[in-house]
Amino acid sequence: MPVARPTVYITRKIPDPAIALLTESLDVSVWPEEDEAVPRDVLIREVKGVDGLLCVLTEKVDRELLDAAPRLKIVANMAVGYDNIDVGSCTKRGILVTNTPDVLTDATADLAFALLLATARRLPEARDFLLKGQWKTWSPMLLTGKEVHGATLGIVGMGRIGQAVAKRARGFDMKVLYYSKRRNPQVEEEIGARYVDKETLLRESDYVSLHLPLTPETRGFIGERELRMMKPTAVLINTARGAVVDERALCKALMEGWIWAAGLDVFEVEPLPVDSPLRTLPNVVLLPHIGSATVKTRTDMALLAARNIRDYLVTGRVHTPVNPEVIQRY
Repeated sequence: MPVARPTVYITRKIPDPAIALLTESLDVSVWPEEDEAVPRDVLIREVKGVDGLLCVLTEKVDRELLDAAPRLKIVANMAVGYDNIDVGSCTKRGILVTNTPDVLTDATADLAFALLLATARRLPEARDFLLKGQWKTWSPMLLTGKEVHGATLGIVGMGRIGQAVAKRARGFDMKVLYYSKRRNPQVEEEIGARYVDKETLLRESDYVSLHLPLTPETRGFIGERELRMMKPTAVLINTARGAVVDERALCKALMEGWIWAAGLDVFEVEPLPVDSPLRTLPNVVLLPHIGSATVKTRTDMALLAARNIRDYLVTGRVHTPVNPEVIQRY
């Protein structure tokens, strides 16, 4: 009798090359919607007999889901972050977790710097001003923003994306400060960044850009205390995870002028609720979590996630493990 092929469930319609890569050697089922998350009850039903799960950050891979998937061997997250996955529970059950680092570094760094520029120069506000017919004449101080060239950029989290943002800042002759879990002398030498403590970075930076993973330690990393340390002329940029910032404190800071503005691509609750006060503030630029949203990058992310699943289930090989200690168990 022919040997049954491993089975995989994909929780969102992803680029065709990634699906084609999987179907060469695996049996694949896909939630057919691109812009709608798979309902939880459907996901629980679909994982019952699968060996691999390719998911995106909207899916919670928790104990309930793992209990429903006794054959599951690998969860491939199409994201660099994996706070949507209970990695500890996966590890205890011998389930490999993978992510998609590196391939999205430059796209996310580009977006972070674009968000910095758009916030500093009030670009969305200026566009709305024009489209609403409010532009009647040139005015000396109309929609004036903040200087970027020569300003001080504070980077919180000097990983791959933080380093890529720092390299972009050099083109604007910015002074770069950074705070990270570990000091990186090589980055200091190559980029000219200066390592400082958290408080110094917040007090001295004109722009603070967040590039932290979401962990129990980083949740609420920027709260009222930190926002009050920042300059009243400072701008906060977040392209990491929404929950590293206390949004209630941020709204208060923006309304009361503790800081000048914020540019956000991520939020504590996504999609951003329609009643969020952030939507009403003129000094915040809001984007719908598009940090890695280029055609090439999203395709590369899907292909990497697909390769992790295919190669692990077929040969035991893996490319970007989050919990490599389980590989020996498989």
